[in-house]
Amino acid sequence: MPNIRLTRRETVLALLSTAAAGASLPAFAQQAEWRQSYDAGSRNAVHRSSTPMLSPAALAATEQAVETYREIAARGGWPTLQVSERLSVGSRGPSVVALRQRLIITGDLDASAGDSNIYDSYVEGGVRRFQSRMGLSTTGSINRATLAALNVPVDRRIRQLETNIVRLRTWSGNLGNRYVVANIPAAAVETVENGHVATRHAAGVGKIDRQSPLLQTKIPEVNFNPTWTVPASIIRKDLIPKMQKEPTYLTENKIRIIGPNGEIPPERVNWRSDEATRYTFRQDPGGEFNSLGFVRINIPSPHGVYMHDTPSKGIFGDDYRFVSSGCIRVQNVRDYIAFLLKETPGWDRAKIDETIASGERVNARIANPVPCYWVYITAWATPDGGVQFRDDIYNKDGLGPAAVAALQGDQDI
Repeated sequence: MPNIRLTRRETVLALLSTAAAGASLPAFAQQAEWRQSYDAGSRNAVHRSSTPMLSPAALAATEQAVETYREIAARGGWPTLQVSERLSVGSRGPSVVALRQRLIITGDLDASAGDSNIYDSYVEGGVRRFQSRMGLSTTGSINRATLAALNVPVDRRIRQLETNIVRLRTWSGNLGNRYVVANIPAAAVETVENGHVATRHAAGVGKIDRQSPLLQTKIPEVNFNPTWTVPASIIRKDLIPKMQKEPTYLTENKIRIIGPNGEIPPERVNWRSDEATRYTFRQDPGGEFNSLGFVRINIPSPHGVYMHDTPSKGIFGDDYRFVSSGCIRVQNVRDYIAFLLKETPGWDRAKIDETIASGERVNARIANPVPCYWVYITAWATPDGGVQFRDDIYNKDGLGPAAVAALQGDQDI
Protein backbone atom coordinates (compact mmCIF):
# COMPACT_ATOMS: atom_id res chain seq x y z
CA MET A 1 0.00 0.00 0.00
CA PRO A 2 1.47 3.41 -0.93
CA ASN A 3 2.47 5.99 1.65
CA ILE A 4 -0.15 8.74 1.89
CA ARG A 5 0.44 12.20 3.36
CA LEU A 6 -1.79 12.99 6.32
CA THR A 7 -4.16 15.91 6.09
CA ARG A 8 -3.94 18.45 8.90
CA ARG A 9 -7.23 17.23 10.36
CA GLU A 10 -5.99 13.65 10.38
CA THR A 11 -2.73 14.76 12.01
CA VAL A 12 -4.43 16.42 14.95
CA LEU A 13 -6.79 13.51 15.50
CA ALA A 14 -3.93 11.04 15.27
CA LEU A 15 -1.91 12.98 17.82
CA LEU A 16 -4.88 13.10 20.17
CA SER A 17 -5.45 9.38 20.03
CA THR A 18 -1.92 8.02 19.82
CA ALA A 19 -0.51 10.28 22.52
CA ALA A 20 -3.18 9.22 24.98
CA ALA A 21 -3.86 5.65 23.99
CA GLY A 22 -0.91 4.38 21.97
CA ALA A 23 -2.98 3.62 18.89
CA SER A 24 -1.34 2.78 15.58
CA LEU A 25 -3.05 4.14 12.48
CA PRO A 26 -3.19 2.41 9.10
CA ALA A 27 -1.95 4.33 6.08
CA PHE A 28 -5.09 4.50 3.98
CA ALA A 29 -6.41 7.62 2.34
CA GLN A 30 -9.35 9.66 3.53
CA GLN A 31 -12.25 9.68 1.10
CA ALA A 32 -13.16 13.04 -0.41
CA GLU A 33 -16.87 12.41 -0.25
CA TRP A 34 -19.37 15.08 0.64
CA ARG A 35 -22.50 13.34 1.89
CA GLN A 36 -23.73 15.33 4.87
CA SER A 37 -27.11 13.66 5.12
CA TYR A 38 -28.29 10.09 5.07
CA ASP A 39 -31.40 8.48 3.62
CA ALA A 40 -34.23 9.98 5.67
CA GLY A 41 -36.25 6.82 5.29
CA SER A 42 -33.60 4.57 6.77
CA ARG A 43 -33.58 3.45 10.38
CA ASN A 44 -29.90 4.36 10.29
CA ALA A 45 -30.54 8.00 9.33
CA VAL A 46 -28.34 10.73 10.81
CA HIS A 47 -30.57 13.13 12.73
CA ARG A 48 -29.86 16.86 12.67
CA SER A 49 -31.02 18.82 15.68
CA SER A 50 -33.20 21.92 15.43
CA THR A 51 -31.95 23.07 18.85
CA PRO A 52 -29.51 26.02 18.65
CA MET A 53 -26.01 25.30 19.89
CA LEU A 54 -26.18 28.40 22.08
CA SER A 55 -29.34 27.84 24.11
CA PRO A 56 -30.43 26.77 27.60
CA ALA A 57 -31.55 23.44 26.14
CA ALA A 58 -28.10 22.78 24.66
CA LEU A 59 -26.44 23.75 27.94
CA ALA A 60 -28.64 21.34 29.90
CA ALA A 61 -27.99 18.56 27.38
CA THR A 62 -24.23 19.16 27.59
CA GLU A 63 -24.30 19.00 31.38
CA GLN A 64 -26.15 15.68 31.08
CA ALA A 65 -23.60 14.48 28.52
CA VAL A 66 -20.81 14.98 31.07
CA GLU A 67 -22.62 12.64 33.46
CA THR A 68 -23.17 10.11 30.68
CA TYR A 69 -19.51 10.13 29.69
CA ARG A 70 -18.43 9.87 33.32
CA GLU A 71 -20.57 6.74 33.58
CA ILE A 72 -18.87 5.39 30.46
CA ALA A 73 -15.50 6.10 32.08
CA ALA A 74 -16.57 4.33 35.27
CA ARG A 75 -17.35 1.26 33.20
CA GLY A 76 -13.88 1.32 31.68
CA GLY A 77 -14.33 3.68 28.75
CA TRP A 78 -13.79 2.20 25.32
CA PRO A 79 -10.94 0.13 23.90
CA THR A 80 -8.48 1.36 21.29
CA LEU A 81 -9.43 0.02 17.88
CA GLN A 82 -6.63 -1.62 15.92
CA VAL A 83 -7.50 -1.57 12.21
CA SER A 84 -5.07 -2.51 9.46
CA GLU A 85 -7.30 -1.89 6.43
CA ARG A 86 -10.21 0.28 5.39
CA LEU A 87 -13.52 -0.97 6.74
CA SER A 88 -16.75 -0.50 4.83
CA VAL A 89 -19.93 -2.38 3.97
CA GLY A 90 -19.02 -5.98 3.21
CA SER A 91 -15.86 -6.06 5.34
CA ARG A 92 -15.66 -8.81 7.91
CA GLY A 93 -13.45 -9.95 10.74
CA PRO A 94 -12.68 -9.30 14.42
CA SER A 95 -12.11 -5.59 13.72
CA VAL A 96 -15.77 -5.26 12.77
CA VAL A 97 -16.84 -6.90 16.03
CA ALA A 98 -14.65 -4.44 17.98
CA LEU A 99 -16.10 -1.54 15.98
CA ARG A 100 -19.64 -2.63 16.81
CA GLN A 101 -18.80 -2.69 20.50
CA ARG A 102 -17.18 0.75 20.29
CA LEU A 103 -20.23 2.29 18.56
CA ILE A 104 -22.61 0.71 21.06
CA ILE A 105 -20.74 2.25 24.00
CA THR A 106 -21.43 5.81 22.80
CA GLY A 107 -24.94 5.08 21.57
CA ASP A 108 -24.14 5.37 17.89
CA LEU A 109 -25.30 1.79 17.38
CA ASP A 110 -28.13 0.04 19.19
CA ALA A 111 -27.08 -2.95 21.28
CA SER A 112 -29.69 -5.02 19.46
CA ALA A 113 -27.53 -4.83 16.32
CA GLY A 114 -25.67 -7.86 17.68
CA ASP A 115 -22.03 -8.91 17.47
CA SER A 116 -21.72 -10.12 13.90
CA ASN A 117 -18.30 -9.84 12.29
CA ILE A 118 -19.85 -8.49 9.07
CA TYR A 119 -19.88 -4.74 8.33
CA ASP A 120 -23.56 -4.44 7.47
CA SER A 121 -25.97 -1.52 7.01
CA TYR A 122 -26.43 -1.24 10.79
CA VAL A 123 -22.72 -0.66 11.31
CA GLU A 124 -22.62 1.74 8.38
CA GLY A 125 -25.47 3.75 9.90
CA GLY A 126 -23.71 3.81 13.28
CA VAL A 127 -20.50 5.04 11.67
CA ARG A 128 -22.43 7.76 9.85
CA ARG A 129 -23.94 8.92 13.12
CA PHE A 130 -20.53 8.98 14.78
CA GLN A 131 -18.96 10.87 11.87
CA SER A 132 -21.78 13.41 11.92
CA ARG A 133 -21.16 14.02 15.64
CA MET A 134 -17.45 14.60 14.94
CA GLY A 135 -18.06 16.99 12.03
CA LEU A 136 -16.59 14.51 9.56
CA SER A 137 -17.96 13.69 6.12
CA THR A 138 -20.55 10.97 6.67
CA THR A 139 -19.06 8.34 4.37
CA GLY A 140 -20.18 5.40 6.50
CA SER A 141 -16.75 3.78 6.20
CA ILE A 142 -13.78 3.77 8.56
CA ASN A 143 -11.09 6.03 7.17
CA ARG A 144 -8.07 7.33 9.01
CA ALA A 145 -9.75 10.45 10.45
CA THR A 146 -12.73 8.45 11.70
CA LEU A 147 -10.50 5.85 13.34
CA ALA A 148 -8.47 8.54 15.09
CA ALA A 149 -11.66 10.19 16.39
CA LEU A 150 -12.95 6.83 17.64
CA ASN A 151 -9.70 6.39 19.58
CA VAL A 152 -9.75 9.70 21.44
CA PRO A 153 -10.00 8.51 25.09
CA VAL A 154 -13.10 9.06 27.16
CA ASP A 155 -11.28 11.15 29.78
CA ARG A 156 -10.28 13.65 27.10
CA ARG A 157 -13.87 13.84 25.88
CA ILE A 158 -15.01 14.53 29.45
CA ARG A 159 -12.50 17.36 29.79
CA GLN A 160 -13.70 18.82 26.50
CA LEU A 161 -17.30 18.80 27.68
CA GLU A 162 -16.42 20.34 31.05
CA THR A 163 -14.40 23.11 29.39
CA ASN A 164 -17.19 23.95 26.99
CA ILE A 165 -19.92 23.98 29.61
CA VAL A 166 -18.27 27.12 30.96
CA ARG A 167 -18.39 28.68 27.48
CA LEU A 168 -21.99 27.63 26.89
CA ARG A 169 -23.09 29.17 30.18
CA THR A 170 -21.69 32.48 28.96
CA TRP A 171 -24.06 32.34 25.98
CA SER A 172 -27.12 30.86 27.69
CA GLY A 173 -28.94 34.19 28.08
CA ASN A 174 -31.19 35.98 25.62
CA LEU A 175 -29.23 36.30 22.37
CA GLY A 176 -32.14 37.76 20.44
CA ASN A 177 -35.18 36.49 18.56
CA ARG A 178 -33.17 36.25 15.34
CA TYR A 179 -29.39 35.80 15.40
CA VAL A 180 -26.38 34.21 13.74
CA VAL A 181 -23.72 32.01 15.34
CA ALA A 182 -20.40 31.15 13.71
CA ASN A 183 -18.70 28.33 15.61
CA ILE A 184 -15.06 28.55 14.60
CA PRO A 185 -13.83 25.02 15.57
CA ALA A 186 -16.83 23.53 13.76
CA ALA A 187 -16.22 25.78 10.74
CA ALA A 188 -19.98 26.21 10.61
CA VAL A 189 -22.64 28.91 10.77
CA GLU A 190 -26.20 28.53 11.98
CA THR A 191 -29.02 31.06 11.84
CA VAL A 192 -31.62 31.00 14.61
CA GLU A 193 -35.18 32.27 14.70
CA ASN A 194 -37.74 31.86 17.48
CA GLY A 195 -35.50 29.43 19.36
CA HIS A 196 -34.98 27.04 16.43
CA VAL A 197 -32.23 26.65 13.85
CA ALA A 198 -33.42 28.20 10.59
CA THR A 199 -30.46 27.37 8.33
CA ARG A 200 -27.05 25.73 8.62
CA HIS A 201 -23.99 26.51 6.54
CA ALA A 202 -20.53 25.01 6.25
CA ALA A 203 -17.91 27.73 6.54
CA GLY A 204 -14.29 28.47 5.81
CA VAL A 205 -12.62 30.11 8.82
CA GLY A 206 -9.19 31.42 9.82
CA LYS A 207 -6.00 29.41 9.52
CA ILE A 208 -4.09 28.54 12.67
CA ASP A 209 -1.68 31.42 12.08
CA ARG A 210 -4.45 33.84 10.98
CA GLN A 211 -7.22 33.02 13.40
CA SER A 212 -10.80 34.19 13.17
CA PRO A 213 -11.46 36.32 16.27
CA LEU A 214 -14.15 35.81 18.88
CA LEU A 215 -16.66 38.64 18.72
CA GLN A 216 -20.17 39.85 19.42
CA THR A 217 -21.72 42.38 17.07
CA LYS A 218 -24.69 43.09 14.77
CA ILE A 219 -24.86 42.72 11.00
CA PRO A 220 -26.10 46.01 9.46
CA GLU A 221 -25.53 45.60 5.74
CA VAL A 222 -25.12 43.26 2.80
CA ASN A 223 -22.94 44.28 -0.17
CA PHE A 224 -23.84 42.70 -3.51
CA ASN A 225 -21.20 42.25 -6.23
CA PRO A 226 -18.47 43.90 -4.13
CA THR A 227 -14.94 44.81 -5.04
CA TRP A 228 -12.24 43.41 -2.77
CA THR A 229 -9.51 45.56 -1.30
CA VAL A 230 -6.60 43.29 -0.42
CA PRO A 231 -5.62 43.63 3.27
CA ALA A 232 -2.06 44.74 4.03
CA SER A 233 -1.25 41.41 5.72
CA ILE A 234 -2.21 39.46 2.59
CA ILE A 235 -0.19 41.81 0.38
CA ARG A 236 2.91 41.04 2.46
CA LYS A 237 2.37 37.36 3.15
CA ASP A 238 0.73 36.16 -0.04
CA LEU A 239 0.55 38.62 -2.91
CA ILE A 240 4.20 39.72 -3.11
CA PRO A 241 5.57 36.13 -2.99
CA LYS A 242 2.93 35.13 -5.56
CA MET A 243 3.98 37.88 -7.99
CA GLN A 244 7.63 36.86 -7.67
CA LYS A 245 6.69 33.43 -9.02
CA GLU A 246 3.74 34.30 -11.28
CA PRO A 247 4.10 37.80 -12.78
CA THR A 248 0.70 37.57 -14.51
CA TYR A 249 -1.20 36.67 -11.34
CA LEU A 250 -2.73 40.13 -10.75
CA THR A 251 -3.86 40.55 -14.34
CA GLU A 252 -5.36 37.06 -14.53
CA ASN A 253 -7.29 37.65 -11.30
CA LYS A 254 -8.42 41.17 -12.25
CA ILE A 255 -6.62 42.83 -9.34
CA ARG A 256 -5.65 46.45 -9.97
CA ILE A 257 -2.81 48.37 -8.31
CA ILE A 258 -3.89 51.85 -7.21
CA GLY A 259 -1.26 54.47 -6.38
CA PRO A 260 -1.57 58.15 -5.40
CA ASN A 261 -1.85 59.14 -9.08
CA GLY A 262 -4.05 56.34 -10.34
CA GLU A 263 -3.64 52.79 -11.60
CA ILE A 264 -0.12 51.30 -11.86
CA PRO A 265 0.80 48.45 -14.25
CA PRO A 266 2.14 45.39 -12.38
CA GLU A 267 5.39 45.39 -14.37
CA ARG A 268 6.31 48.80 -12.96
CA VAL A 269 6.43 47.47 -9.37
CA ASN A 270 9.62 46.06 -7.86
CA TRP A 271 8.31 42.79 -6.45
CA ARG A 272 11.68 41.99 -4.84
CA SER A 273 11.16 44.87 -2.40
CA ASP A 274 8.40 46.12 -0.12
CA GLU A 275 7.28 48.74 -2.66
CA ALA A 276 3.93 46.97 -3.14
CA THR A 277 2.96 47.59 0.49
CA ARG A 278 2.64 51.31 -0.31
CA TYR A 279 -0.20 50.75 -2.78
CA THR A 280 -3.84 49.71 -2.69
CA PHE A 281 -4.80 46.46 -4.44
CA ARG A 282 -8.42 46.17 -5.53
CA GLN A 283 -10.10 43.23 -7.25
CA ASP A 284 -12.89 43.90 -9.72
CA PRO A 285 -16.39 42.63 -8.88
CA GLY A 286 -17.37 39.24 -10.29
CA GLY A 287 -18.60 36.20 -8.40
CA GLU A 288 -16.69 33.77 -10.61
CA PHE A 289 -13.27 35.17 -9.65
CA ASN A 290 -13.59 37.84 -6.94
CA SER A 291 -12.34 36.54 -3.59
CA LEU A 292 -15.56 37.72 -1.92
CA GLY A 293 -17.76 36.00 -4.47
CA PHE A 294 -21.11 37.66 -5.08
CA VAL A 295 -21.75 38.93 -1.56
CA ARG A 296 -19.97 40.53 1.37
CA ILE A 297 -21.71 40.72 4.78
CA ASN A 298 -20.43 43.67 6.78
CA ILE A 299 -19.66 43.10 10.46
CA PRO A 300 -18.58 46.10 12.56
CA SER A 301 -15.67 45.03 14.77
CA PRO A 302 -12.16 46.22 15.69
CA HIS A 303 -10.70 43.19 13.88
CA GLY A 304 -11.59 44.26 10.33
CA VAL A 305 -13.20 40.91 9.54
CA TYR A 306 -16.47 40.09 7.80
CA MET A 307 -18.41 37.22 6.22
CA HIS A 308 -18.63 36.59 2.49
CA ASP A 309 -19.29 34.32 -0.45
CA THR A 310 -16.40 32.67 -2.30
CA PRO A 311 -15.74 31.45 -5.84
CA SER A 312 -13.94 28.44 -4.32
CA LYS A 313 -17.02 26.43 -3.40
CA GLY A 314 -15.00 23.21 -3.22
CA ILE A 315 -13.71 24.03 0.27
CA PHE A 316 -17.17 23.39 1.72
CA GLY A 317 -16.85 19.72 0.85
CA ASP A 318 -13.65 19.35 2.89
CA ASP A 319 -13.52 18.20 6.50
CA TYR A 320 -10.70 20.71 7.08
CA ARG A 321 -11.95 24.24 6.41
CA PHE A 322 -9.42 26.40 8.28
CA VAL A 323 -8.35 28.22 5.15
CA SER A 324 -8.93 31.98 5.44
CA SER A 325 -7.02 34.97 6.78
CA GLY A 326 -9.62 35.55 9.52
CA CYS A 327 -12.83 36.30 7.64
CA ILE A 328 -15.53 33.66 7.31
CA ARG A 329 -16.69 32.21 3.97
CA VAL A 330 -20.30 30.99 4.00
CA GLN A 331 -21.75 28.08 2.04
CA ASN A 332 -25.13 28.59 0.32
CA VAL A 333 -24.74 32.31 0.86
CA ARG A 334 -28.05 33.15 -0.87
CA ASP A 335 -29.99 31.27 1.80
CA TYR A 336 -27.92 33.03 4.43
CA ILE A 337 -28.56 36.55 3.16
CA ALA A 338 -32.23 35.70 2.61
CA PHE A 339 -32.37 35.08 6.37
CA LEU A 340 -30.55 38.34 7.11
CA LEU A 341 -32.84 40.39 4.83
CA LYS A 342 -36.07 38.62 5.75
CA GLU A 343 -37.45 41.60 7.68
CA THR A 344 -36.14 44.20 5.23
CA PRO A 345 -38.90 45.41 2.85
CA GLY A 346 -38.23 44.82 -0.84
CA TRP A 347 -35.64 42.10 -0.35
CA ASP A 348 -37.27 38.75 -1.05
CA ARG A 349 -35.36 35.86 -2.61
CA ALA A 350 -36.30 36.92 -6.15
CA LYS A 351 -34.84 40.38 -5.54
CA ILE A 352 -31.66 38.86 -4.11
CA ASP A 353 -31.19 36.62 -7.15
CA GLU A 354 -31.95 39.50 -9.52
CA THR A 355 -29.41 41.77 -7.84
CA ILE A 356 -26.67 39.16 -7.94
CA ALA A 357 -27.39 38.44 -11.61
CA SER A 358 -27.19 42.14 -12.48
CA GLY A 359 -23.52 42.33 -11.54
CA GLU A 360 -24.10 45.82 -10.16
CA ARG A 361 -22.68 46.96 -6.84
CA VAL A 362 -25.65 47.36 -4.51
CA ASN A 363 -25.69 47.87 -0.73
CA ALA A 364 -28.72 46.57 1.19
CA ARG A 365 -29.18 48.02 4.67
CA ILE A 366 -30.78 45.51 7.04
CA ALA A 367 -33.92 46.97 8.63
CA ASN A 368 -33.26 45.26 11.96
CA PRO A 369 -29.51 44.56 12.28
CA VAL A 370 -29.06 40.90 13.16
CA PRO A 371 -27.02 39.94 16.26
CA CYS A 372 -23.95 37.93 15.29
CA TYR A 373 -21.71 35.85 17.55
CA TRP A 374 -18.37 34.28 16.59
CA VAL A 375 -17.68 31.66 19.27
CA TYR A 376 -15.29 28.84 20.09
CA ILE A 377 -17.16 25.69 21.09
CA THR A 378 -15.46 22.30 20.65
CA ALA A 379 -18.01 20.12 22.48
CA TRP A 380 -21.74 20.46 23.02
CA ALA A 381 -24.93 18.44 23.04
CA THR A 382 -28.57 18.96 22.13
CA PRO A 383 -31.60 17.03 23.40
CA ASP A 384 -32.43 15.75 19.92
CA GLY A 385 -29.04 15.61 18.23
CA GLY A 386 -26.49 13.78 20.36
CA VAL A 387 -23.08 14.87 21.65
CA GLN A 388 -20.90 16.84 19.24
CA PHE A 389 -17.09 17.11 19.30
CA ARG A 390 -14.72 19.18 17.16
CA ASP A 391 -10.94 19.56 16.95
CA ASP A 392 -9.37 22.14 19.25
CA ILE A 393 -7.82 23.75 16.20
CA TYR A 394 -6.58 26.94 17.91
CA ASN A 395 -5.42 25.11 21.04
CA LYS A 396 -7.83 26.97 23.33
CA ASP A 397 -8.80 23.77 25.16
CA GLY A 398 -5.17 22.88 25.88
CA LEU A 399 -4.60 20.48 22.98
CA GLY A 400 -0.84 20.83 23.24
CA PRO A 401 1.84 22.62 21.22
CA ALA A 402 3.09 19.48 19.48
CA ALA A 403 -0.20 18.87 17.70
CA VAL A 404 -0.64 22.48 16.74
CA ALA A 405 2.90 22.64 15.35
CA ALA A 406 2.23 19.55 13.27
CA LEU A 407 -0.93 21.11 11.89
CA GLN A 408 0.90 24.26 10.91
CA GLY A 409 3.60 22.26 9.17
CA ASP A 410 1.22 20.23 6.99
CA GLN A 411 0.02 22.55 4.24
CA ASP A 412 -1.26 19.92 1.83
CA ILE A 413 -5.01 19.66 2.53
